Amino acid sequence: MAELTAEPTSSATSVAAASWKRTINSGDLRDTHVGQTVTVNGWASSVRDHGGVTFVDLRDRTGIVQIVSDPSRNNYSEAAHTEAGKVKSEFCLSVTGVVVPRLVGKENPNLPTGAVEIEVTEIEILNPCRALPFQLDDANVNEEARLKHRYLDLRRPVMYDKLRLRHEVVRAVRQFLYAENFLEIETPILTKSTPEGARDYLVPYRLDPGKFYALPQAPQQFKQLLMVSGMERYFQIAKCFRDEAQRADRQPEFTQIDLEMSFVTQEDVLSLVERMIIAVVESVGTKTVLKPFPRFTYDEAIARFGSDKPDIRFGLELTDCGDLLAETAFAVFRTTLDNGGQVKAIRYPGGAKLPRSGMDELGERAREFGAKGLAYFLVDEEKTATKGPLAKNLTDAEKSAIIEKVGAEPGDLVAFVADSKETTAKVLDRLRRLIGERLGLTSKDTLAYCWIIDFPVFEPDENGGWTFAHNPFSMPKGNDMRLIDTDPAAMRAQCYDLVCNGYEAASGSVRIHKPDIQRAILQKMGLTEEQIAARFGHMLEAFAFGAPPHAGIAPGLDRLVMLLTDDENIREVIAFPKMGGGYDPLMDAPSEVDAKQLAELGLVIKETKKA
Repeated sequence: MAELTAEPTSSATSVAAASWKRTINSGDLRDTHVGQTVTVNGWASSVRDHGGVTFVDLRDRTGIVQIVSDPSRNNYSEAAHTEAGKVKSEFCLSVTGVVVPRLVGKENPNLPTGAVEIEVTEIEILNPCRALPFQLDDANVNEEARLKHRYLDLRRPVMYDKLRLRHEVVRAVRQFLYAENFLEIETPILTKSTPEGARDYLVPYRLDPGKFYALPQAPQQFKQLLMVSGMERYFQIAKCFRDEAQRADRQPEFTQIDLEMSFVTQEDVLSLVERMIIAVVESVGTKTVLKPFPRFTYDEAIARFGSDKPDIRFGLELTDCGDLLAETAFAVFRTTLDNGGQVKAIRYPGGAKLPRSGMDELGERAREFGAKGLAYFLVDEEKTATKGPLAKNLTDAEKSAIIEKVGAEPGDLVAFVADSKETTAKVLDRLRRLIGERLGLTSKDTLAYCWIIDFPVFEPDENGGWTFAHNPFSMPKGNDMRLIDTDPAAMRAQCYDLVCNGYEAASGSVRIHKPDIQRAILQKMGLTEEQIAARFGHMLEAFAFGAPPHAGIAPGLDRLVMLLTDDENIREVIAFPKMGGGYDPLMDAPSEVDAKQLAELGLVIKETKKA
């Protein structure tokens, strides 16, 4: 085999001896180190030549320290000066020198190390750096370029800080749960395909072509089986995989703080997780957590906010005006109500001062969100409504009653959506968030958590049958099982979501632990006995062996860190994320595989026409 050689960049590039062994981190140097000879390692963040005096900002993960080679200084080394002249941006260096105070007036108060610098006596180029594909201090780099060269992107201090914060969050979670007597237990990655709300990623099984493993969408069944096993308190920092449409707060692979407990009620889970979230957030950052976390039923959240993921940093709740308009002469509202729809209003504080173009834009946005249109009137100084498209279509009594119920003040705009319950909620939820942002009511310094409870057990599927509304393993409330044949839509489950600033932060439920109840739920979803046995037979069998009552939840780790870093894209807090569509530009994955591998798996690629 031919021997590989590399041309040395200088006479000091031998790695036989660890002459580059650091004695202190760059970011730890202070004026207390003045006079000491130190060795620091890192990357050249910037290089400047000021008339024969070379300055290098040396960066490692702890911070930046300034290196100087100046022929007029006491510790000047000609050899080091020559080597420093070869340094360019992002060269990997080892620098030895004497810590000295910066010259008077040259201190940098923006750096923790800004009172000192290192007069270099030795410098070793550990590895040069080719021309960068983008400048690391450029905040406007194309995301694909950043992800393709993620190892460079992660050198930026802001990205290091995000991953360090993620580490601190995980450590705080572990410390909290260890103190609560949880066992950290790993569950398999190769498992069985089961319906859990999204498509599975499948892994072909070579030893028996035609059979597949699936990557777990969540450790749901395993953690329930651990409760059957008597573990009683389990948690895991768990990798999960879902083949679903990508967006800013989703990834095909993500991480959740998975936990399960035996012999507990819903209240036990909510109380523990609330304490955990508060403890973690307050230990790692400066965000204000509003506490205690309020609770809303699913129906209440939809009625008040139009969403089961409400942002409660601000009010501006929705107002149902159906009772005030039951006899209205305005045909649009009357027809909607007669057909079982809703007429709801939202207050836009100060909205009467919007220019006409701003009001038109509001209507355009409502149509983008799914409304047929947006009706509104403006509230004048006498708290009456004489202006706006709707002002002439309602009676004075109707407008007065609405203004009173909505709580409108002079100068407000009151907007209405009249449509089906689902469309009205969807549109007004989006408008409410838009208004909150425009009015500056969504401070990122505040984390406003709330619990959403009592989700429906079932929701209609596209085939006229029933599917699960939350997850298929949730225990119905009280005596609601008696409604399964007569009114399944009225059934409510012991489910709960934790929501923060409009994002789902965690999801869980009291689990079904009785095989007859679990079988009945699956049957209502249209599964045959054969399908139930094939997909869930192991679970039902386990439940027949003295399964305890149990409950659990899974806070999303990525979203928690995203909220703490003020990012709007979950990719910013994951070391090596995928782009939209699940593509990884760094590894160029997914990619084609060798035909021999496909043959071993009994697979044939069939070409399909792209839509």
